[in-house]
Amino acid sequence: MSDMPQCPECASGFTYDDGLQFVCPECGHEWSKEASAGNDEDAPMIRDANGNPLADGDTVTVIKDLKIKGSSSVVKVGTKVKNIRLVDGDHDIDCRIDGIGAMKLKSEFVKKA
Repeated sequence: MSDMPQCPECASGFTYDDGLQFVCPECGHEWSKEASAGNDEDAPMIRDANGNPLADGDTVTVIKDLKIKGSSSVVKVGTKVKNIRLVDGDHDIDCRIDGIGAMKLKSEFVKKA
């Protein structure tokens, strides 16, 4: 078949090239070729314990008591963490927790608030 991308609005496979952009004849949506090229990147999506995608600045809630290494402190269930930052690595959330300070969390132990 053709190597044209599907329409991002209606997922139609009947798109066509119109110079600097792609056009969908079914819904009339037009989008640039640069925008279509940017969507091909397979950036890993960081998801919470329920499968919801996370983004920088989100607020999350801890779903399990988490012991802090090198300390007798514990992050309790239900602790809200505001303004998270996503980072690469095993612990993929960088945040600041009130009363504890800066720390890194795994996304599998939080849910989006």
